[in-house]
Amino acid sequence: MSKPVVAIVGRPNVGKSTLFNVLAGEAISIVKDTPGVTRDRIYADCTWLDMNFTLIDTGGIEPDSKDIILSQMREQAEIAIETADVIIFIVDVRQGLVDADSKVADMLRKSRKPVVLAVNKVDSLQKYGNDIYEFYNLGIGDPIPVSAASRLGIGDLLDEVAKHFSPEQLVDEEDDRPRIAVVGKPNVGKSSLINKLLGENRVIVSDIAGTTRDAVDTEIVHNGTEYVFIDTAGLRRKSKIKEDLERYSIIRTVTAVERADVVIVVIDAVEGVTEQDAKIAGIAHDRGKGVIIAVNKWDAIEKNDKTIYEYTRKIKEVLSYMPYAEYLFISAETGQRLGKLFDLIDMVRENQNMRVATGVLNEIMTEAVAMQQPPSDKGKRLKLYYMTQVAVKPPTFVVFVNDKELMHFSYTRYLENKIREAFGFRGTALKFIIRERKAKEQ
Repeated sequence: MSKPVVAIVGRPNVGKSTLFNVLAGEAISIVKDTPGVTRDRIYADCTWLDMNFTLIDTGGIEPDSKDIILSQMREQAEIAIETADVIIFIVDVRQGLVDADSKVADMLRKSRKPVVLAVNKVDSLQKYGNDIYEFYNLGIGDPIPVSAASRLGIGDLLDEVAKHFSPEQLVDEEDDRPRIAVVGKPNVGKSSLINKLLGENRVIVSDIAGTTRDAVDTEIVHNGTEYVFIDTAGLRRKSKIKEDLERYSIIRTVTAVERADVVIVVIDAVEGVTEQDAKIAGIAHDRGKGVIIAVNKWDAIEKNDKTIYEYTRKIKEVLSYMPYAEYLFISAETGQRLGKLFDLIDMVRENQNMRVATGVLNEIMTEAVAMQQPPSDKGKRLKLYYMTQVAVKPPTFVVFVNDKELMHFSYTRYLENKIREAFGFRGTALKFIIRERKAKEQ
């Protein structure tokens, strides 16, 4: 299922980040441990009346001069226009309508994307009610009065945003073909990889307009199975500001990963693994996707019998939060090892969909507890009562315990390792939900 993407655009100090945090709610705290990515608070998963969507913040603008503000506003708007299904354009009732607002409104209007106009800082309709009408001059629809700080009018705003979600995005797609997102920094060889796979398979290229705007879905048939590759390549925007480029590629990655079952993270072998690679891989980890790390341009590396081992060790140090990821050393240019890619994809998908019987899980849990006693605090010891698998993609387990606070991260990881020893689950994250249950409820 492809979740709708909603972007927030606005000038400095109009309350963008406040609105983002209010709409994101607790989603921020859920994803705060993802390395690199979420510290930037670029995106969050949100729900409104059982409708799920991805909220993106197109970036805080530091005001230096009016010209720079306006150029950065344009860049924000471009990001929103290219990646979002719906745009929230936020203005400030107290500052009134300013020139920069009008210029960005022109861009948004020309994009033909749905735009919802939020007039922020309306703490009192009695006081500011008449000032709202000025924003009709922007020509992008009815202004909706809100106060992000006081949480007023948020429901009306989200109702309006939700009107623009297409029904297809809110229901599970019938299409059950494997979907593979190819992600990575600019110029690591993502397009070359897909083109090479297409060439090897000699099928007719079918370009479907992807919901991630300039990402393109490419169908590739391999051994009778049809795969859909989602390409985030081709950063068309030329940006002088490196941070903007990074932010842009991360937002694009989020929207592509959202739609995929398996994510191929392409890393440049010559450049080595970078912090940006860790951020991009973190998005796939955060969303519980299957992950394959494809180290491209491997033909350009001088090698001995230890090179792959050493290189893998270095990447695993940087991507230490995802020890389950599968690795493949390839050359998109020569086609080296590309034949193994589909086997890996199939294996990772199988593991994503694997189910383990409750009886077997509880045997593993009992044995794990016997081998390593659960932690205790102030005389109270953690007790594990019961474990069951409740979902796939990713495999999700609920563990019933006497006290959630005692279930330390390290013990959850220990339990995860025991399950992996028994069943592998190579290439996929595992998710654990800890629930409290009193002994008498057993």
